[in-house]
Amino acid sequence: MTPLGSRSDVTAGLAHCNTGPEIAGGDMLYGPGLEFQLPPDQDPIRQMVLTISDDDIAWIMIMRIAREFGWKILDTESGREFQA
Repeated sequence: MTPLGSRSDVTAGLAHCNTGPEIAGGDMLYGPGLEFQLPPDQDPIRQMVLTISDDDIAWIMIMRIAREFGWKILDTESGREFQA
């Protein structure tokens, strides 16, 4: 699996989307309507868990993040893939 990026690059990149940890080096990144869970002690990052906390704004952010980073988002419940 191709890495998404180094832990520091992923965290810094998501910071531009108003998404980041509550504490420096934290594994949970919080953003508008969503949360990313980074694998503990994994560098580079190969995958993350994305949880939606507010449907009204999360999808706008998800599509923006997918487009800016060139990432594929997979809904594990439905099996649907989202790419911007």
